[in-house]
Amino acid sequence: MKKFVCMMLALVMVLGLIACGGTTTPAQQGEEPAAQPATEGEPAAQPAAEGEPAAEPEQPAEQKDYSGYTIRIYSNSNSTERVTWLINAAKEAGFTISLDTNEVYSGDSAAIQAANENKDGDLIFGLNETRWSQLVNGQYENLKIMDWTPSWADEVGEYKYDGKAYGIVIQNVLMLYRNDELGTNGQELHFDHWADVVNCGYTWYRQNKVGGTTNANINSAILFPFADAASPAGGITVDGWKTLWKFCADGKFGGDDWKYGFDPLNRGDVAVSEYYSSSLYGSIDTAADGSKTPLVGTINPENWALVDIKDGTYYIAEYVGILDRDGRTEEQTEAVKAFAEWFGSAATQAAWGEEFDSFPCNTVAAATLYPDGIPAIYQIPNFALNKVAGTDMTYAEYVAAHSAEWTNILTNLGFYWKDANDAKAEPDWANLDWSVLTQKAE
Repeated sequence: MKKFVCMMLALVMVLGLIACGGTTTPAQQGEEPAAQPATEGEPAAQPAAEGEPAAEPEQPAEQKDYSGYTIRIYSNSNSTERVTWLINAAKEAGFTISLDTNEVYSGDSAAIQAANENKDGDLIFGLNETRWSQLVNGQYENLKIMDWTPSWADEVGEYKYDGKAYGIVIQNVLMLYRNDELGTNGQELHFDHWADVVNCGYTWYRQNKVGGTTNANINSAILFPFADAASPAGGITVDGWKTLWKFCADGKFGGDDWKYGFDPLNRGDVAVSEYYSSSLYGSIDTAADGSKTPLVGTINPENWALVDIKDGTYYIAEYVGILDRDGRTEEQTEAVKAFAEWFGSAATQAAWGEEFDSFPCNTVAAATLYPDGIPAIYQIPNFALNKVAGTDMTYAEYVAAHSAEWTNILTNLGFYWKDANDAKAEPDWANLDWSVLTQKAE
């Protein structure tokens, strides 16, 4: 696979590289992404074998050197591995970038807050529709997304805010289960909604804290069937909050080694768990490193499966956009645009996708990575695009509109606790003042 991808990247660069820039199209702010068509049961690409050098995009023969200006980047996709890879790949392409790892800040909220407070950013990538709709619509005091259209804009389909921001990575949250003796022992799991996990009869993992993109997406998936535009409880019925409370109260959780849901499922500590799509296959390939009874089978699962959920799942797309930074010269802005053009291109996104098991919005990159078809984890129906009754919003837009209220409710009622001895008493649901709970605590 590695050799094939390297060959394809070179071909893409030769055939597809064109000058930076492009014609700005009329803005279609807030346009939501559409799910990618797929064929059931197609295999996924395999990550690089251990010890192989990291995949890097081929560079054009005469790339202009923009390294004299340090491009300041903010992102929640900032693990040490990703930051190191991107700094090195950008350097090879003639760029100098500055990007903090998640040891400095972690998560989409923290990334946005840091960018807004520091006022020194040139570019933002990652996040999700919730944050990007806020960014594009100017809801942050010190952050303005400048007009920009890359040459590859037509390669990302509906994953774009025309003239502003363009898709790079598609993510979704998954519900998985073990079907061996440490799980359901051969029993298949079929739910109508994500929320049905609280009545499934098996142990499940729940996250430990409010905040973080994956944590928020799990909550959004569980709350989906309870959306009610007329509800004062943040647009969610009280039954929805009761169900999420049960998910937290009865779910299993642990310490730092329980970050996200793969490890407890891999060890057999729970039968059902949640995880994010971009790291699943890579985690399964190395599962034996962290368990005596690991999950087995990447393309063809042997002792695990996806929970069959009628609703589908909650997809997000990550985007890249350029910030309108005060004091930046035209030449410096040219460097930022050139970097964004390079980073979102098919060649770079194919290399990024292979290295970190992420699925690219760029259809040329996706075809490069998955010549035999789209992986099963990206074939699940996408309810983020469903319209919410009583509104003209998709569920993704609805989440964006209510995310602050939901965070406040979760925080004010103490939904997540790290120590079982500090478990909170279940709220008196019939006598809560939602006008207070939806506001940020003093």
